[in-house]
Amino acid sequence: MLTTLDHVILAVADLPAATRTYSRLLGCRPSWVGEHAGSGTCNTLFRLENMYLELLAPEGPGPVGDSLRGVLAARGEGPVGLAFGTEDAEACHAALAERGLSPGDVEKGLGRDVESGAFREWLRVPLPLDKTRGIVLFPIEHRSPSELLAQAGATGDEAATIFALDHAVVRTSEPEATIALYGEKGLGLRLALDKTFEKWGARLIFFRVGGVTVEIAASLDGADEEAGGDRFWGLSWRVRNADAARERLAGEGFDVSEVRTGRKPGTRVLTVREPTHGVATLLLEPAPREANADGRRA
Repeated sequence: MLTTLDHVILAVADLPAATRTYSRLLGCRPSWVGEHAGSGTCNTLFRLENMYLELLAPEGPGPVGDSLRGVLAARGEGPVGLAFGTEDAEACHAALAERGLSPGDVEKGLGRDVESGAFREWLRVPLPLDKTRGIVLFPIEHRSPSELLAQAGATGDEAATIFALDHAVVRTSEPEATIALYGEKGLGLRLALDKTFEKWGARLIFFRVGGVTVEIAASLDGADEEAGGDRFWGLSWRVRNADAARERLAGEGFDVSEVRTGRKPGTRVLTVREPTHGVATLLLEPAPREANADGRRA
């Protein structure tokens, strides 16, 4: 039913400023700078190898923009939504309705790139926040050719550039309810791991979709989150060379940690502390694998 993590959504107050930040953070040029007529929003998209990042800001009157202003006023900038790819929005709507998620009517979406004038169309299956534990979650079926959203071009050394998403992190104090939402009783994502790590004081639950992980993190003492909802907390990005990425980001003025050994064997990671517009951010160099035909890591 859901085949990919299509994109992640960050709510930002100042789109040009956030676009500059994420162009520097990712090491890429934007794929799309758009507007949504009637919705009251504008956006910047960065298409990477396995998904795209959407920076979304309010602009002018409109229901989505008005809602986004409320989110920004209450919580500030940060990650707000996960959109999952589907090949059939109507069938997906029916399946989610059968599972009790109460989807709204399938919505037609239209976005315009302000530079080229190109339009992209999609179908979206809206889900009420009281069913998604407070995080914006929805399936999306794209109706326009994929080439309209070009790959974000690297602005420098590709070894130092973010090229894909490794995982998105959702924090919860009610892991069983969150498992029911993302797992086979709800969205239907594949449960890949559910393990308690006493030394970290956390229970980690991994769902996999389209080669990307949605990580559910629950503190063992339950102290981090409020009952009754979840929080989309952070993103872990893939880089080909952690040392090169750190050098690039430090040179760009980012507050970055030293490179360290990751929790997953063979990985190396670093933390980006500021500026990230409210997103807990990790960069991860994957474990060495057999080289691709072009000589780069998988």
